[in-house]
Amino acid sequence: MKKTEPRIVMRRKRKEIEPHHGGSWKIAYADFMTAMMAFFLVMWLLSLVTPRDLQVIAEYFRMPLMTAVTGGMKDDRSASVIPSGSPSIIPNPMPVPSRGDTHTEGDIRDVQRLERLREELDTMIETDPVLQQFKPQLLLDMTPDGLRVQIVDKQNRPMFATGSAQVQPYMRDILRHLGPAFNQLPNSITIAGHTDSAPYASGERHYSNWELSADRANAARRELIAGGLSEKRIKRILGLADSVSLVKDNPAAAVNRRISIVVLNRRAERRIDEVNASEGSGADIMELLEPAHAPILNVPGMPIAPVPPIGP
Repeated sequence: MKKTEPRIVMRRKRKEIEPHHGGSWKIAYADFMTAMMAFFLVMWLLSLVTPRDLQVIAEYFRMPLMTAVTGGMKDDRSASVIPSGSPSIIPNPMPVPSRGDTHTEGDIRDVQRLERLREELDTMIETDPVLQQFKPQLLLDMTPDGLRVQIVDKQNRPMFATGSAQVQPYMRDILRHLGPAFNQLPNSITIAGHTDSAPYASGERHYSNWELSADRANAARRELIAGGLSEKRIKRILGLADSVSLVKDNPAAAVNRRISIVVLNRRAERRIDEVNASEGSGADIMELLEPAHAPILNVPGMPIAPVPPIGP
């Protein structure tokens, strides 16, 4: 009988494979990173856009759908937060109409033209060899009445002879260089003279800071015209003495001595014309003054203070 060999049985333990949990977290993380990249790309693109283009973009998103389709006013002034309603979720840079006054597309274009003029003046101040050296004494800002250009005095560089309306040579150069720039728009301008709080030597009865500030504003008018400004552009000349200080905490500061030129927008011109036509009362004239929330100016070397109302 043949001898059988023993059977060898090999038992191998089967390795258990854990169930696959998937990679959904990777997809969510990839979506998050894509969204962040898109966000920073949009922020970078917005940083390259000029303020004027940003305003146009804001007006586009403020425009109601039906208005966009049918045409008409591009800004939203209705009374609901729904598109075509008011208050709009995007702030409107134009002042709210009052006393029956309404904004037209012409008013909006007028404000845009003033913004462009401000940009051109900024460029001219940066590039013109004459104006560049006086840059710290030239202040530009937008007010509810239009574009305001202020030429401020310095302790070591006065605009006028002491106690006089005699224009200093450098002040004459500034005014004659600015004159032609104001001819670019059909808008009228107002010129206001300001003094510090130091009383005039002759006393208040004979010749005071009121007369001095008015004479200095008139002298500035003559220099602007000599530089090429059309005389028809001038709407008003004002002498405000020290009643509107640029630095309230220090009314005797040299920076309070200044000439303020306002390129009026259409709404401000209409208000002035209405008052002139009706020979309005003092209360009506006060309506022409800028509100107390005018922009804050930072004068180098001087404390920051809100700019008080300055009438056209």
